[in-house]
Amino acid sequence: MSHCHDEHCDHDHSDLPETGEQFLLYSKIDIDNVRCLNESEPNGVKKVIRPWNERMDDSKHVESDADEQLIVVIPFTGCVKLRSICLRTDPSDSAPSKMKVFINRDDVDFDTADSYTPVQEFDLVEGSNDVIEYGVRITKFTSVRNIILYFPENFGEDTSIIRYIGFKGEWTEVKRDPIITVYEANANPADHKIPGAENKMDHSIQ
Repeated sequence: MSHCHDEHCDHDHSDLPETGEQFLLYSKIDIDNVRCLNESEPNGVKKVIRPWNERMDDSKHVESDADEQLIVVIPFTGCVKLRSICLRTDPSDSAPSKMKVFINRDDVDFDTADSYTPVQEFDLVEGSNDVIEYGVRITKFTSVRNIILYFPENFGEDTSIIRYIGFKGEWTEVKRDPIITVYEANANPADHKIPGAENKMDHSIQ
């Protein structure tokens, strides 16, 4: 049985697969470019991103390596309006206890993750073998090209285990504009200064 965890819902949804199946985003994930930092087995994370009907498969999981932390980077093939993140972790203390979510970044690693402001944070459910659905603040997740899930700690074990990761939302194809090349004779670099470019970019998402 799956459960919904957000400010609007605190009860079980035994009909979750039927009522939400049209919003499942598995087919819209760029699986070849999914990656995980600190996984014990290379490409192990790709095994936990799978179709909904395989969510309870215990033969596939990702486990952390050097310590309990994991960072999972998941790109989509288009633009996503995200509704929820679905997780099945582990009934033991190897289950992650917290999740920090970032979007549309390519610079999140263990050196930077704690210094950036996440778009949303979650306290995760302990001791469950079910898929738990964590509803996001949709207004902050309306144009998601990629999503980064940072699991900084678990409930007490040396390593962390995740058995399923899924997403629900709405997908839109990104139409690429044609590339127009403009040639200039004797271009002056001074003519191409960008106002404010000399100021250092602030990497924190507010």
